[in-house]
Amino acid sequence: MERKSTLTARLTDEKERFAPGHRACIGCGEALAVRMVCKILGDNVIIVNATGCMEIVSSQYPYTSWTVPWIHTLFENTAAVASGIEAALKVMTRRNRGDFNDVKVVAMAGDGGTADIGLQALSGALERGHNFIYICFDNEAYMNTGVQRSSATPFGATTTTSPAGKKSIGQFSWKKNLPAIAAAHDIPYVATACPSYHRDLALKVQKAMNVKGPSYLHILSVCPTGWRCPTESTIEIGRLAVQTGMFPLYEVENGKHKINVNPEKLKPVTEYLKVQGRFRHLSEADINKIQQRVNEDWAKLKDLAKLETVPPGAEDYGVG
Repeated sequence: MERKSTLTARLTDEKERFAPGHRACIGCGEALAVRMVCKILGDNVIIVNATGCMEIVSSQYPYTSWTVPWIHTLFENTAAVASGIEAALKVMTRRNRGDFNDVKVVAMAGDGGTADIGLQALSGALERGHNFIYICFDNEAYMNTGVQRSSATPFGATTTTSPAGKKSIGQFSWKKNLPAIAAAHDIPYVATACPSYHRDLALKVQKAMNVKGPSYLHILSVCPTGWRCPTESTIEIGRLAVQTGMFPLYEVENGKHKINVNPEKLKPVTEYLKVQGRFRHLSEADINKIQQRVNEDWAKLKDLAKLETVPPGAEDYGVG
């Protein structure tokens, strides 16, 4: 059965595949993102979940928040396990042990399990062309184990392993561009998303479901605990990340870039940085350095997407 490729007036049904009762922190953007993604994925999936926040909060024996088939695996082999399941389903279908052609394998991991520990397995799975979706829920640090830096931690952010001080700015390197790395594998579909833009997120999950081959979704997940921000500001901060250009929303479909939320003018990055305690130590010179980098990256993205981008000020949610 072919899945819907366009958004309808009703985005999804009311069934919860990531059920309440889990132990996520108050205001957790990742729990919100997982819940929204699972609503769009539907029932005909097998989810492979790396060690991390969502695994810990959702699966403490004898309880679970998952109402679909779900497997917990390690940081480093999430994509490999998903690849093995996808291959096994093909073999079982070929041997008439069931029809699993419509079952979608979905791998889920955080930024640490994607950008760092699991990058090798992810690259291999994308290169081999497995028919699965890989979703990185990016809260920009190893939050589950105590807010340690990852290679997805933004420049200047303070963490427990990149603390700010007299001799340190905090995180010393720039955030690794995982969507670009995934797109470099020439896979059919790559996209960034954020639950603060829920229609955009829903459309991108639907597109990924319809892909024959690998697809990669990179979802910004605001973490009030690690980002040191108010628990009620999750949606607002996610929107600021997009509107300042700190986390642009775009997709790469069959090699073509398209910006989905295209502000007429980016807001200053200070509007995003000032509401988070992890950046409160930054000097004006540090902020200017970040602003310059954002401007440069935004210009590069707009150049890549110049033939496909929605008009300035428009938001492409995939609806007429």
